[in-house]
Amino acid sequence: MTIPKNTLCLWYDGSAEEAARFYQATFPDSAVRAIHKAPGDFPGGKAGDVLTVDFTVVGIPCIGLNGGPVFKHSEAVSFQIATDNQQETDRYWNAIVGNGGQESACGWCKDKWGLSWQITPRVLTEGMTHPDATVRGRVFAAMMTMCKIDHAAIEAAIRG
Repeated sequence: MTIPKNTLCLWYDGSAEEAARFYQATFPDSAVRAIHKAPGDFPGGKAGDVLTVDFTVVGIPCIGLNGGPVFKHSEAVSFQIATDNQQETDRYWNAIVGNGGQESACGWCKDKWGLSWQITPRVLTEGMTHPDATVRGRVFAAMMTMCKIDHAAIEAAIRG
């Protein structure tokens, strides 16, 4: 196994393998690459428990560390997933929120482990970076009323 130069380390309270398997089942180009068990007791676990899980999420190398309950995920770090259509947006949003997660505003949600996700339609990004400030303002105003992003409403805001 090749060790990546940079790996995102995500802290879990004993559920790193479950989370990695969920991400693998939900997102393309995602995989559980290896599971490593602790050779001895550690804070939050015992010898033989899963200590780390090497996995990828949409091609990003990650390591899930079962470090115990000390640290929690926050919105300061999130995965941003670009989507091409409403069906793809709905699929990812519903997978995350419908499996113990929670909705937030403007395309943000959290999975059941507290990790934040931005399910971001490409049409939203295009609207928010449009050369016309009036269009950007309409797209921003539309987005601010949404939890899950509505492609049709964003396209309407772009058109004016």
